[in-house]
Amino acid sequence: MRPDVHRWLRRRTYTATSWTAADLAAAKRAQGSTVSVVLPALDEEATVGAIVGVIRAGLVDRDPLVDEVVVVDSGSADRTAAVAAAAGARVVDTGTVLPSHGRVPGKGEALWKSLAATSGDLVVFVDADLVGFDPQYVVGLLGPLLTDPAIGYVKALYDRPLTTTEGIVPSGGGRVTELLARPLLNAFWPELSGFVQPLSGEYAGRRELLERVPFVSGYGVEFGLLIDLAGLAGVDALAQVDLGTRQHAHQSDAALGRMAGQILQTAMARRPGAGDPASQLLQFLRTTDGVEAVSWNVAVSERPPMTTVRAAASGGR
Repeated sequence: MRPDVHRWLRRRTYTATSWTAADLAAAKRAQGSTVSVVLPALDEEATVGAIVGVIRAGLVDRDPLVDEVVVVDSGSADRTAAVAAAAGARVVDTGTVLPSHGRVPGKGEALWKSLAATSGDLVVFVDADLVGFDPQYVVGLLGPLLTDPAIGYVKALYDRPLTTTEGIVPSGGGRVTELLARPLLNAFWPELSGFVQPLSGEYAGRRELLERVPFVSGYGVEFGLLIDLAGLAGVDALAQVDLGTRQHAHQSDAALGRMAGQILQTAMARRPGAGDPASQLLQFLRTTDGVEAVSWNVAVSERPPMTTVRAAASGGR
């Protein structure tokens, strides 16, 4: 493992249970900060209401950590908007935000427009399809931001139970992460290889930073934000928080292929222009003490065409 990544992992990896909502609410009040929680949503009526309700009950009504809960609807065909509003969220449609900029499809569009539709100094993004949502997710993501002014952006890390024909596997599920995003980061941005879940849909940041970087319209948004914010603020301004377990619906291989295609496009648009890709791949295992990093050498070599070997052996005849 690179020494800088090892230092970053020890310095910038936290556990959500390190903070309480009451303590962070007091810190927020002392700083005069405000917090917006944003849920980008498209046809999520089955889950969005429960998430909004949990946030409002625990982090608005009981401990005033969150100032506004906003669901940004990307044109749902179901009752997402009605369910979210009934649960206590302010619902905005992407088509009504910055209308002069038009409307393009994709999650990143909803996240980008949420910056124009919200006012919090700190913005927390939460996927609207989570099952068994825990308000401590929001607490954990806000913890580093409200206790360390040097931190500007916080990503979630977690276990993702994977439902298979043999039952639920307690860890795994991040197929695009393991097959594409992690190898890309390790090859071209190895300084960011310590992020356990680079594509996590739960993260938080300071508005002053989020408004200075572009947002990719589709599924490349998380990958693009990670690279761009590291370039803007430096890797040490980025952190990750262990939220424990996160569960949501899994997508088909075809859908994951489309997601991977958008992430690849995002990466290629940002790929460093010179030098060979790094040959180390950092992966992570869940242990009783948290997560353990394991480094692998994934360097490859190429053999020449056999015709050139034969030609060389025969003296070019």
